[in-house]
Amino acid sequence: MLEATPMVGGIFGNTTGVAPGYLFTLSYKKISLYSEGEFVFDTKNTDGNFFYTWNELTYSATDWLRFGLASQKTRVYQTPLDVQRGFFAGFSYRKLDFTTYVLNVGWTDPTVVLAMGFKF
Repeated sequence: MLEATPMVGGIFGNTTGVAPGYLFTLSYKKISLYSEGEFVFDTKNTDGNFFYTWNELTYSATDWLRFGLASQKTRVYQTPLDVQRGFFAGFSYRKLDFTTYVLNVGWTDPTVVLAMGFKF
C-alpha cells in the first residue's frame, strides 16, 4: 500500500523562507519504507537553501515490535558525514510508542536518538 502526503511550511527566524516537502510510506506485509523530506528555500540568502530527509526501512516482527535501518541528511550536524545512517528498534504499548535509533556506528562517534510518541 502506498500513502503519500505533500506538505508546505513557512520558516521564520535566523532562516526565513518556504519549505515544500513530502511524506510517503510504501508497505507490503511486514515490511515498510518510510520517507519524509523538505527543501528549504531561504528567501534572504540562497546560501541558506538545503534539503532535509529522514528515511526508514522497517520490519514489523509483531504488532508491538519493529526494527530496521534509518538514515538522515541534514544541513547542520556535528559530524563530517553528509548522511547519517544506522539502525533502530521500537516497540509499542497501548497508545505509547518508543523507538531507539543508533546512527553513525563505525563511521564516527555514534549518535543515539530516543523517540517517544503517543497516539490519541
